[in-house]
Amino acid sequence: MELSTDTKNILGLQLPTDPRWVDLAAISIEAILTDHAYCEQKAALTCISYIQRYSDRVELVKELAPIVTEEWGHFRLVLQELHKRGLQLGKQRKDLYVNALIAFQKKGGDEPTRLLDQLLMMALVEARSCERFKRLSEGLSDDYLKKFYRRFMESEAGHYTLFIDLATLYFGKEKTLGRWSEWLAYEKEVMESMEIRGDRIH
Repeated sequence: MELSTDTKNILGLQLPTDPRWVDLAAISIEAILTDHAYCEQKAALTCISYIQRYSDRVELVKELAPIVTEEWGHFRLVLQELHKRGLQLGKQRKDLYVNALIAFQKKGGDEPTRLLDQLLMMALVEARSCERFKRLSEGLSDDYLKKFYRRFMESEAGHYTLFIDLATLYFGKEKTLGRWSEWLAYEKEVMESMEIRGDRIH
């Protein structure tokens, strides 16, 4: 799928991550890697659920199938990094950020309405992950981890544009941009309300 210039231009988070987050993450590497691993796992499972739920959406199935493989591969890479460092995969924690985004999704209504919000929520999660990985790739003192997170940053950039493009394909540019602006404004409020924690990707 070609990524349009318009798509690239609309992806702008309204609140950057507080620089203190990287410093906190640097002293919580085991927790960050654990949370990161579960984020990748949940992304793969979510894409599988969308493929099952919207199996009649040919382009969606085609585009998300390889993302499942990629996200699961990322989970394995993070798990490998934990083991290499003699660290353990901890328990999965409640993702307050994602739960707050889920609360903003339109409930009920017809399938297209729900699908639009699901695609945009995934785009937003990927966008914030990309921004956080960029912070880690630039702010950590561990040179290996900086390169490690640079790789993930580049991958997430492609993912969030893919979800926006799928939304635009199915719902048109005007409707997608209108709802996307609402999601961006809401996400800013969520970020402002959340405690800065170094043991979470989000």
